[in-house]
Amino acid sequence: MRSRILLLTSLAMIAFASNSLLCRLALKQTGIDAASFTFFRILSGALALGFIVKIRRAPKNPRPFLSSHAFPPTAGNWTSAFALFLYAAAFSFAYSQLTAGTGALLLFGAVQATMIFWALRKGERLRAIQIVGFIAAVAGLIVLVLPGISAPPLLSSILMLAAGVAWGIYSLRGKSAHDAIAATTGNFLRATPFAAAIFIIMLTRVDLDRAGIVYAIISGAITSGLGYVIWYSVLSDSERGLGRTAAATVQLSVPVLTATGGILLLHEPLTLRYVLASVAVLGGIALVMVEKSD
Repeated sequence: MRSRILLLTSLAMIAFASNSLLCRLALKQTGIDAASFTFFRILSGALALGFIVKIRRAPKNPRPFLSSHAFPPTAGNWTSAFALFLYAAAFSFAYSQLTAGTGALLLFGAVQATMIFWALRKGERLRAIQIVGFIAAVAGLIVLVLPGISAPPLLSSILMLAAGVAWGIYSLRGKSAHDAIAATTGNFLRATPFAAAIFIIMLTRVDLDRAGIVYAIISGAITSGLGYVIWYSVLSDSERGLGRTAAATVQLSVPVLTATGGILLLHEPLTLRYVLASVAVLGGIALVMVEKSD
């Protein structure tokens, strides 16, 4: 694997982990509701990415901000946009009822199942050393979150599984993106009406907490918007990008990075279980990534 792809993949995973921390802060420590958080997250992502597209194209062909020509008409699509919205909305609503450990296990289990099933269907196969790495990574994730697992609410569990499937679909569709920035911008813009609709439907339960809105804006504009651009650029690189199985497995690092952020930023305890689980997850991912080093 070349250093550029490794760097971009690492940045994308850090962005995803940061996004999880922001969601945790907003939905657990402020009064904002899940519908409002989802709406401001997607809207801010669309605005930030639209501004980037405008700046990138301004010298050659200046257009009004977020006009119909702010991004190529073919950039992004409604299927990917709906998958993006479904992930964001289901994740937010589920997170308000699930513990971090339960949510991580359900979310990334669903992501893994979706992406690896599709990879196998498309003919990708793992070598023996990669199978060992995959098992080690999954085992490490289970060790990391299992002590916090309790019987989860059924509806919230279904929502988190749906979020995982949606994110898996969104990631798989990213491999066909020719322009990561334009595609992500188009997807966020198309997802905004869906987010606005659920915001209006839940209007009687809306709680516009100021701190929660700030977290949602940071989540949408930076850790979601820019993070997804980086992720799409990794997935769409036909020569050096990740295969479907590797792309699914590498995302198991997100709970480890999230736990690390909790230790550094939220003063959560550093435990031996965390260290051992991190070694298993990251070591297992390294073995799976052998696929791209040949």
